[in-house]
Amino acid sequence: MARLTKRLIDSVVLPEAGQAFLWDGEMRGFGLRVLPSGLKTFVLQYRTRDGRSRRLVLGRHGVLTVDQARDDAREKLVDVARGGDPAQARAQLRTGIRLNDLCDWYLEAATAGHLLGRSRRPIKRTTLAMDRSRIEMHIKPLLGHRQVRTLTLKDVEAAQASIAAGATAKSKGEGRGGRTRGGAGVAARTISTLHSLLEHAARHGQIDGNPARGVRRLSCAPRDRRLSRDEIRRLGAALREADAQAEHPLGLASIRLLLLTGFRRQEALGLRHEWLDFEHQCIRFPDTKSGPQVRVIGQSALVLLDRMPPRPQSPFVFPADWGEGHYTGTRLALARVCSAARLVDVTPHTLRHTFASVAGDLGFSELTIQALLGHASRGVTQRYVHLDEAVRLAADRVSATIEEYLALPG
Repeated sequence: MARLTKRLIDSVVLPEAGQAFLWDGEMRGFGLRVLPSGLKTFVLQYRTRDGRSRRLVLGRHGVLTVDQARDDAREKLVDVARGGDPAQARAQLRTGIRLNDLCDWYLEAATAGHLLGRSRRPIKRTTLAMDRSRIEMHIKPLLGHRQVRTLTLKDVEAAQASIAAGATAKSKGEGRGGRTRGGAGVAARTISTLHSLLEHAARHGQIDGNPARGVRRLSCAPRDRRLSRDEIRRLGAALREADAQAEHPLGLASIRLLLLTGFRRQEALGLRHEWLDFEHQCIRFPDTKSGPQVRVIGQSALVLLDRMPPRPQSPFVFPADWGEGHYTGTRLALARVCSAARLVDVTPHTLRHTFASVAGDLGFSELTIQALLGHASRGVTQRYVHLDEAVRLAADRVSATIEEYLALPG
């Protein structure tokens, strides 16, 4: 076989059908593919280290000269000699993984317990539920069609701005949750989820790097809404009126428990009878946002829990009306009660913040309040502060004070 030259290529006879090849006599695997239409394309035929035969198109004759194609082929063969596979690399580049598929990989791997969170333990079910919601509501609609390799920080921050502006806001339909909204908080938390899943994917070799690394998340005002003494009084009056008008008893009891304990909403609603320790005046949570905890509560909260009628075959203090789960209607019940009390911008978190604020008003230290709320421990001392008798006294006094405010005449 002769060396490929422009003169030789120009003189080649076109095949009547199919395709014909003209191979270079000096560089093995380098050649020219000729079609009946007259299209002539430089190609490289090679075998990978594991013996697979590959054919790579280098470019069209006329666009590339013979010498340019030969130089390209030589570089590709050097890559092959080092264990590379240029054809596969090009295919992966052309059909790179899309963010939709990477999100599905993350949810599947996290659900199976293969991904570890910041606590070096499998990602919590509640965290994963929020991640799934953000992925389906915001990330996939905005960026899911994009190949991850093409994403830039500019794209990620543009998506954050779109979420904040309400571009992905829509009705969730009937049932829980109402409407998914935009805003800086939603946007920042969504981008945190995106950053986290990309970081996991990079760590596990799904992608080469995290394109969201270094993203600047939107800041948002802290949720500092609390109920004043007068507002707690009005809430108490509205609770009594709602009870007289046959509002769901579990909804009313859960509102009271949130206010008397400072529990997170899911901590209260997911409470199981086996976790209650009346003797030691505490709840023994096997798991929370901050890990397993013993949470001291006041006598007013204990009385409320002791009066909750158990339902046969249900482990929950607040069992669902049907099915095997727990009650979920607290948000709606709170909205109705607050509407009657003419209270605005009140959420379950507002009740938690109110509990902490009353504790602060009564003069208790930040360390004691953190123990009452179950905040993550930051030191050895705080890990044991829940055992302190002072925390029990604080829980009693805070819950008794709030109970007193609730009982004031409307």
